[in-house]
Amino acid sequence: MSYKSATAIEFDEQIIGDSLCFQQVLNQVRIVAPTDSVTLIQGETGTGKEVIARAIHERSSRRQGPFVRLNCAAIPAALLESELFGHERGAFTGAFAQTKGRFQLADRGTLFLDEIGDLPIELQPKLLRALQEREFERLGSGQTIRVDVRVVAATNRDLEQLVNARQFRPDLYYRLNVIPIFLPALRERAEDIPPLVLHFVQKFSQRMNKSIEVIPEEVVEVLKLHDWPGNIRELQNFIERSVVLSPGPALRPPLAELKQMMKQPSAATARTLAEAERDHIREVLRETHWQIGGQDGAAIRLGLPRTSLIYKMRKLGIERQARRPRGARQNAALTIRTGISPYAVTEAMIV
Repeated sequence: MSYKSATAIEFDEQIIGDSLCFQQVLNQVRIVAPTDSVTLIQGETGTGKEVIARAIHERSSRRQGPFVRLNCAAIPAALLESELFGHERGAFTGAFAQTKGRFQLADRGTLFLDEIGDLPIELQPKLLRALQEREFERLGSGQTIRVDVRVVAATNRDLEQLVNARQFRPDLYYRLNVIPIFLPALRERAEDIPPLVLHFVQKFSQRMNKSIEVIPEEVVEVLKLHDWPGNIRELQNFIERSVVLSPGPALRPPLAELKQMMKQPSAATARTLAEAERDHIREVLRETHWQIGGQDGAAIRLGLPRTSLIYKMRKLGIERQARRPRGARQNAALTIRTGISPYAVTEAMIV
C-alpha cells in the first residue's frame, strides 16, 4: 500500500492535504522558509504546528543545522531560564556542571518554542533581548554569548488576549508576530480527512503487521462529519485504535465513540450521518451472517454491547431482509491497492 499526494512528495510524508485553506498555509511556508524572520504559528491543539515548523526548517538555508524544540508549558518555571539559556556550574542547587541552553544548542539552526503563550512573564524580557540582539548570558554567568538562531514559535492561545490581560508583554508579542501563520482546524478542511485516514491506516497497519485493505466509504463519510476537537492528533489516535480493533481486511472503527458531535448538524447532515451509520452496521451484519452476539458477532466488531446494537438496529430500522435479486448494489468501498488510486470506488455485486 502506498500513496502520497503532491503535497506529501514536495514537503514531508506527514504533511498531507490538498484543501484550499491548507494549501494557503503551505504557500506561506514556501515564501517564509528561505528567510530568517521570526515566525509565529497559531492554531488549535493537534493541528500540526510542530510539523509546519519542521517544514520551515527543512526548506531553509539552515536545514543542515540543528532543529531544537522546547515546550514552554512542559518545563517548570524555575527551570525554564536554564533550559533556554543554560547555566554555569554552581548557579543553583544541583547545577554540578556547565550546561548549554536550547538557544546555544540551536546555533546555526532553528529553535522551535512551542506553547510560547505559557512562558512566564518574568522571563519574557530576557527572551525579547535574545530575539532582538541574538545574545544572552547563561544563568550564573556575566559572559555574553552570541548565537545565530532562527526562532519559530507556536501557540494555541490567543496572544492578543493575553496581552490585553497583561499576561504577555506586548513588545515580545510584536517581536514574535513578524510572520504569522494560522493553521486551520481539521473541521475546516474536511476534504483532507480521507487522505489523512488512508495515511494513518497505512502507517499503523505496517507497524502492527496487519493487512487493512478496505476503508468502507460509509466509514469515511462518518469521519468527515465528526467535529474533531482534537484535530489531526485525535484523528490519528482514533485510526490507530481502529486498526487494532479491526478483525479482518476492512477497517471497522468504533464509530459509536464519535456520537458526541461538537457542532449541531443540520437536518440534511443528520440524515446523512444516520444513513452512514445504518450502512456500516448492515455491512458488518452481512459479514457476520447476521450473528449479533458472541465472539464472532457484529456487536464485538462494532465495539458495542449486544443490547446497544439491538437498540440501534431497531432505531435505524435495520432488519434482515430476504435475499436480494441478482444485480443489487452494495455500498461503495474505498479500496487501497498498490499502484491504484486509493480513491477509486469499487462496487460489489450481491449474489
